[in-house]
Amino acid sequence: MPTIGIADTTFARYNMGRAAIDEIQKNVSVQIKRVTVPGIKDLPVAAKKLIEEEGCDIVMALGMPGGKQKDKMCAHEASQGLIMAQLMTNTHIIEVFVHEDEGKDEKELAFLMDRRTREHALNVIKLLFKPEKLVREAGTGQRQGFEDAGPLRM
Repeated sequence: MPTIGIADTTFARYNMGRAAIDEIQKNVSVQIKRVTVPGIKDLPVAAKKLIEEEGCDIVMALGMPGGKQKDKMCAHEASQGLIMAQLMTNTHIIEVFVHEDEGKDEKELAFLMDRRTREHALNVIKLLFKPEKLVREAGTGQRQGFEDAGPLRM
């Protein structure tokens, strides 16, 4: 049975880990291993450990960077770490970040955090079980969270 890793943070203002697990469990039967760390810069090592020590086949790295410029820099550093961990383990780590300034208010921010997490959970399922669905979606302007952009027309 495949194992999906969930790495989330206490810094986030929404329980993204719970939303990811809920969406995964609604759609497939898999083992889930979850670890929670303080912040986004802790996610790369958490994801790598889920892969190497817990045997996860894929990992979701969930976090909420703040809205300040320093937070954006930290998010970039965390993203680089997640990319390095993917290359070191030859395993997908799906980064799901929602910046605190992406929502116009707390209600929209909570909506975005839930929806982006759930839509990426479905992407994880596609990567593991139905990669041909992703091929069919190529070039369709998919977005996780807000409305899809749609394909360009010629």
